[in-house]
Amino acid sequence: MPEQMMLVLAIKDQAYVGAALSFIGKGTLYGRYWGCYQEFKHLHFETCYYQGIEYCIELQLKRFDSGAQGEHKISRGFEPITTCSAHWILNTNFSKLIDNFLAREKLLIQQYKQDCTQQLPFKNRLNNSVK
Repeated sequence: MPEQMMLVLAIKDQAYVGAALSFIGKGTLYGRYWGCYQEFKHLHFETCYYQGIEYCIELQLKRFDSGAQGEHKISRGFEPITTCSAHWILNTNFSKLIDNFLAREKLLIQQYKQDCTQQLPFKNRLNNSVK
């Protein structure tokens, strides 16, 4: 499995201070896990995104999925994507409550995604207008 993972380690004064773990799929790099022992300006973006972008270019991967969450990604050109997950809830009453919440939240998320897309810093290829 090591050939399906990309690990970026941040080192300062011969000590690890942060890391980002991404997974390599068919034509796609999936950025997923990040952590640090100490905060440094831009360390998160360097380890999680800039190194991933360079890796995709070097290996000619077609896509870099930067992962869920993060309005901070919009200004750097990462388009908002919808991610999905599957869960099994044993308690049927609790499951119904969650279903009701998700039905309402889905509409809000769709609007939020649309709003974020309009803030992207590059031109729309279809009509050449700035997003």
